[in-house]
Amino acid sequence: METVQTYHAGRLVVAVGDITHFDGDALVNAANSTLLGGGGVDGAIHRAAGPGLLAECRLLRATVLPQGLPTGKAVATGPGRLAVKGIIHTVGPIWSGGSAEAMRVDALLLASAYRESLSVASEHGWHDVAFPAISTGVYGYPKSAAAVVASDTIGAWLGSNALPLRVWLVFFTRADADIFITAVGAKPAPTAQSL
Repeated sequence: METVQTYHAGRLVVAVGDITHFDGDALVNAANSTLLGGGGVDGAIHRAAGPGLLAECRLLRATVLPQGLPTGKAVATGPGRLAVKGIIHTVGPIWSGGSAEAMRVDALLLASAYRESLSVASEHGWHDVAFPAISTGVYGYPKSAAAVVASDTIGAWLGSNALPLRVWLVFFTRADADIFITAVGAKPAPTAQSL
């Protein structure tokens, strides 16, 4: 995994690589509400973690999450075959675009997905946690706008919480990492803090 940039005295790390190879405490899965796998990052994590992860997700659905995981919420499972202590599953919003109100709601839900995931990591005592760019794949959230929400939400969390010690934003390509860095430098409106 290649480190591209750091923020918040090294506590927020922008990196490029395959998130399934993350060597830390936990990684975040940009899941769908079924928790049963899908495309993109979700599918890659399920494939790498193996059938034990799917079995654990099915158990969650049969017990505490019969309606699925709501958008903006997060839940932890074991790691399956991955070299981490756990996987945090969160559901980001499907980008609705259009009106200012719809975009505000999408930003609030995306911020919640990051915040809830960080809270789960903190509750478990996990120090190093890796996130993908939640909702920016098939869910269609514009990458620059999502970058600002992620940066603001994570930055606010790190400013008032000791754990996780380090948050890694893992992008599959350098081009996507550069979109994040440019967006955070430009601070386009609206930010999660202004919502």
